[in-house]
Amino acid sequence: MKLIIVSGLSGSGKSVTLDTLEDAGFYCTDNLPVALLPQFSTLLSDSKKALFSKAAVGIDARNDQTSLSQFSEFIAQLKTNKIDYDVIFLRANKESLLKRFSETRRKHPLSNATTSLDEAIDLELDRLSQIASHASIQIDTTHTNVHQLRNIIRERVCLSGNNPLSLQIMSFGYKHGAPNDVDFVFDARCLPNPYWEPVLRSFTGKDQPVIDFLDKAPLVQRYLNDISTLLTNWVPEFINTNRNYLSVAIGCTGGQHRSVYLTEKLARHLETQKLSIITRHRELG
Repeated sequence: MKLIIVSGLSGSGKSVTLDTLEDAGFYCTDNLPVALLPQFSTLLSDSKKALFSKAAVGIDARNDQTSLSQFSEFIAQLKTNKIDYDVIFLRANKESLLKRFSETRRKHPLSNATTSLDEAIDLELDRLSQIASHASIQIDTTHTNVHQLRNIIRERVCLSGNNPLSLQIMSFGYKHGAPNDVDFVFDARCLPNPYWEPVLRSFTGKDQPVIDFLDKAPLVQRYLNDISTLLTNWVPEFINTNRNYLSVAIGCTGGQHRSVYLTEKLARHLETQKLSIITRHRELG
């Protein structure tokens, strides 16, 4: 039995996540009261009554604070019942959430005559902090559209059963903000920058002229080798602790050249480790 618990900030993509899981064959229930989670857990663990092999439940901040504070007890029960589970927590920065609510003209579930939208977002994050602390998968959708989020869920959850560990390697640009939903972050801004070569500026790290330029840079190759060695040595240790997902982000200034090149090279190298490799270039769309 596989159980996915989906939670996060309103406007960050919970509904899209549940819809994607439902399309992948999960039995999905949204806005399940936390107080009913123990009974739901018992139903899942009873092989005689179980009607489905994988399920997903959505939990939001409309639960009362007392129930939300008991979430850790529910997680302990899942472990006791030996139910395979993951907690997905979605978030986005406040500016993005404010913009999304403005565009959709929807009301935040915690806003009212005395609580502004800005205050409701802060209140929601505080209420869901215990769930966030148990999240095995955290996704920041600040720079992610609906289609990209669906792909992320498919890759991280729906397709993760074929390998002992799924490894996402993502390139990004620091000038657009560093991701906060990854396990390792590597800063490549110290490396030679193809941007300052006029003939290379319009290319990306996936184009041959940039690849040739960086292939010939000793400092770049040394940097790539160090990251490859670190991950090659330590990914097996994460697998030994039953970790099924790991994320690595490599950043440069604009997220167009160095980080893209390193992400592609690192992915090809680690494919030899028989891992499920997911590559994503955030600034390339």
